Amino acid sequence: MRPTIIPIRTYAAEPNPCAPAPAGALHLAAQMRRRIIGQSDAIDAIVPYVELFEAGLAPEGRPVGVFLLLGPTGTGKTRTVEALAEAIHGSERHVVRIDCGEFQLEHETAKLIGAPPGYLGHRETQPMISQQKLNAVQSDRSGLSIVLFDEVEKAAPSLARLLLGVLDKATLKLGDNSSVNFERSLIFLTSNLGAREMARELTDRVGFAANLDALADPARLHAISLNAVRRRFSPEFVNRIDRAITYHPLDADAIQEILRLQITALNAMLEDRLGGAAFQLILSPAANRFLTEHGTSPEYGARELKRVIHRHIIQPVAQLVLRRLTVGERHIHVDHQHGGDTLSFYSTDKLPLAA
Repeated sequence: MRPTIIPIRTYAAEPNPCAPAPAGALHLAAQMRRRIIGQSDAIDAIVPYVELFEAGLAPEGRPVGVFLLLGPTGTGKTRTVEALAEAIHGSERHVVRIDCGEFQLEHETAKLIGAPPGYLGHRETQPMISQQKLNAVQSDRSGLSIVLFDEVEKAAPSLARLLLGVLDKATLKLGDNSSVNFERSLIFLTSNLGAREMARELTDRVGFAANLDALADPARLHAISLNAVRRRFSPEFVNRIDRAITYHPLDADAIQEILRLQITALNAMLEDRLGGAAFQLILSPAANRFLTEHGTSPEYGARELKRVIHRHIIQPVAQLVLRRLTVGERHIHVDHQHGGDTLSFYSTDKLPLAA
């Protein structure tokens, strides 16, 4: 499945194709594809803006890029931003993340910029965004700041009005009259706008695969997501967005690849935490099916997969480790018995281990 890319604003200035790309940017797209599954076109839309910045050709007086990530929950919108930070800076923590659910009331916008002098609590109300915080998420690898406004549709209209100056002129004035410069920033806005309308398209369908087929029409997804955005936000706000990206629901192959990546990460964690006592987890096809069936759905995508892995694998494995049942084991095999509601664990020699 491919996400629909909706160009909203374009610029005449393009990067010089003869300019040498910095070494850190050369393989960014490949690094992103290893981290984000099933949304290749989203990566293709974002990476050129990073390359523009690294080449020193980003436009002055505005952010490096402004992206609106749309689509159903659990399809990788927030994960895309985290993966970009990992690829550029080495850690997903190099993101200034603003949860827009904290700004549902008009007066709560003051938490973002801080109360102005003279107001009660001025000194105690520190802005959630400052120049120091933007600079802190840069690294020795790159001077690019990544800013995420998560679930922006939940915020009061006053936040969207406040962001107009940020998205257009790369400037945010704080309560104490100081300014924050966003010229060296990529700004991401995530939203589930249109997701309910997409779900209503499926009311006469049954099954996960059927849902994916029903949602496969890029033109229909384009119309649903963009119409929802235009109903929620003013034209002035929408026109300041460089690219709007509609994420598609993940198909079965993508879900399996996400599960593989998470189990690989879990095995790496066991190696790091347990040292010489570490072992590798090997999942049977039945165990894979159990995890994907319990950890994914048309409504929530792959959002529940991590929690299901934590409950059905990590917690039982912790009990095995505490009871020293894994001592001397090179591999722990994980299987599922038909009709059971738990997974079974076996030693290297396929002997059952009871947690």
